[in-house]
Amino acid sequence: MHIAIYLPSLRGGGAERAMVTLANGFADRGLKIDLVLAQAEGPYLSEISPGVRVVDLQSSRVLTSLPGLVRYLRRERPRAMLSALNHANVIAVVARMLARVPVRLVVSERNNVSLSGSSSKDLRSRVVLYMMRWAYRKADGVTAVSGGVANDLAKTINLPRDRISVVFNPVVTPELIEKSRMPLEHPWLGESKPPVILGVGRLTLQKDFSTLIRAFAQVRAVYDCRLVILGEGELRAELEQLAASLGVQDSIQLPGFSENPFAWMSRVQLFVLSSRWEGLPNVLIQAMACGAAVVSTDCPNGPDEILEGGKWGKLVPMGDMEALAKAISEDLQISDTANSIERALFFNVENAINAYFRLLIPR
Repeated sequence: MHIAIYLPSLRGGGAERAMVTLANGFADRGLKIDLVLAQAEGPYLSEISPGVRVVDLQSSRVLTSLPGLVRYLRRERPRAMLSALNHANVIAVVARMLARVPVRLVVSERNNVSLSGSSSKDLRSRVVLYMMRWAYRKADGVTAVSGGVANDLAKTINLPRDRISVVFNPVVTPELIEKSRMPLEHPWLGESKPPVILGVGRLTLQKDFSTLIRAFAQVRAVYDCRLVILGEGELRAELEQLAASLGVQDSIQLPGFSENPFAWMSRVQLFVLSSRWEGLPNVLIQAMACGAAVVSTDCPNGPDEILEGGKWGKLVPMGDMEALAKAISEDLQISDTANSIERALFFNVENAINAYFRLLIPR
């Protein structure tokens, strides 16, 4: 029972972490698992189980990994292959066609295609979207990480909705809970300290941390509190300048990428997701699993499904600074928030492994 998982790299992000978790889970069940990477680099390499073989195609780009992936398929002939991230999905489809081997191929869509595509001015992104319309029809299975992503994908690439299966990410693991309990020393954390608000994600347009910073500045004018944003990205300088212009630079820290954001999630008073769009935001589920109260934008797609319409945390309109500030202020004033751990446990590894296994190795 040989399964391959194909990815560009492990340079960081929810999709990469989810695929490593999935590979480890398959290996724990005794399956032969290859994690095939265009380039074997990234912080999640250290999280790969010894039972998972890493195949490094040694390519600087996904496109140039095509010949190596074709050779891999011809040589190893796995029974099934799962790919993730749309540009890698296109290459996986082409590689199987060129390899001419009987491998079952399932492609996984992780994000809102219409919004992520429309926000990009990159020619490559537009070409990938065009190729997806052809490639996804050639796959044996297509999955999406949420119902909203599935609906958007079907509409955007004109694919019948009944061809897309919804499989939630394998987010909550024993390792996550273990890491959440690891020591974390920071001058802002501890008893009798002002409450800390946490955001996690790449410093990009999608995550809309500028609205979070503006909302925080409004809250900070009334309540003594702090904001920490874990992540790195091209908007770092812009966000730092915004904090300075609002006079809250001393109450905000941007420490960069953290290999263990869960230790933060278990110690802060509130986690905030301010995104403009998502697929299924793993960080929101992770924060809930660590016991943090949560506030999220009602962006497409995922938060509404995760929070079940606001049952497990507040939902606010995208880009609405006033609404976000109000929700944050309300949660800072109350300690009796919803026990979101119960909901987070639904997004566990076993459920995801069972669902993907049924798609990759159908009876």
